[in-house]
Amino acid sequence: MKSKVYFTKEISPKSLIKIYDALQVKLPGKVAVKISTGEPGGHNFLNPNLIKDLVKKLNGTIVECCTAYRGKRFDAKSHWKAIKDHGFLDIAPCDIMDEDGEMKIKIKKGSHMNGYNLVGSHLKNYDSMLMLSHFKGHAMGGFGGALKNMSIGVASRNGKAWIHSVGRTADPDAMWSLLNDQDGFLECMAEASSSVADFFGRKNVVYINVANRLSVDCDCDSNPSEPEMADIGIFASTDPVALDQCCHDAIINSPDKGKKSLVKRMKEKHAIHIVEHAEKIGLGSREYELISID
Repeated sequence: MKSKVYFTKEISPKSLIKIYDALQVKLPGKVAVKISTGEPGGHNFLNPNLIKDLVKKLNGTIVECCTAYRGKRFDAKSHWKAIKDHGFLDIAPCDIMDEDGEMKIKIKKGSHMNGYNLVGSHLKNYDSMLMLSHFKGHAMGGFGGALKNMSIGVASRNGKAWIHSVGRTADPDAMWSLLNDQDGFLECMAEASSSVADFFGRKNVVYINVANRLSVDCDCDSNPSEPEMADIGIFASTDPVALDQCCHDAIINSPDKGKKSLVKRMKEKHAIHIVEHAEKIGLGSREYELISID
């Protein structure tokens, strides 16, 4: 069967709740809401005023991990400042999950990373997760959506190096000389995503992608390019593979002439391979039914 992907053109706090409700899933226990808190200097990350009502509805905790690059979120102290300055502490409790270290979780199906993923140790404090992602371009992955947020985003600082280097080093400084296997990197992100979904149990994670501020650059960029295409809307699913495939397709098939740079980046980085591999290892399906809730 095709996976269901829900869609609304409206990007508002009300529509975000509406599309979550359309999934008809009640996330149990203590809910982690995984977002990107955004590199200082950047401005495309999800607006706290957009997400606050949904986070409160879930009684959720906004969660993040430190970066592998030496920016202003590389260590917990500077990351907390970014979280505060960007307004997230004003709307909900927040948690830097690798502030107190990391833990290994098993990758059940995979050919990389010796069968384990390194995630923030606080992940164990949560019972379920909303993967709330800003869908946009990415300098290394081609695009960033649910699968990137669940892999790189949940990985500890060392775990990010482990994924980027295709399981050759967990040293964030050493990884930069090991970025020579693009498909391997994309496959590692898919495999790391599957480990997080399995950690919680597949039914205890849901996924929302907000396709606005569609820059070719990620929210981890301190000086991102301005978007060249218009906002598309909000997509949601219980299947992260279908969700990212659908968002990719929405850009590829858009009549917006401003899509050119983003499409070029996705193709240059073979971005679609992350969903190809995620489907191959059983994380979800690339076949989807798009359901408008407008």
